[in-house]
Amino acid sequence: MTDALIQYRVAKGKKEEIVEGPDDAAVVVAIAAGDLPLGANIAYMRGKLKATGHSGVLLRALASGEIDRVLSAIASRL
Repeated sequence: MTDALIQYRVAKGKKEEIVEGPDDAAVVVAIAAGDLPLGANIAYMRGKLKATGHSGVLLRALASGEIDRVLSAIASRL
């Protein structure tokens, strides 16, 4: 749905991160690998998932479960 509008950044360590998505994305989502088990919605509400950019795109992606799906796919590669 909005994959092309979101860039995902998962920090594995201080200087290592996985980046997925376009550089010109409307929203950039960042989370530490250790916080992935929380799920996107809980992590966002607890301030563990940080996002910059268009809040409408972010909220639609959270509500649809898209962010959870992408972060789960990234987590499976860790």
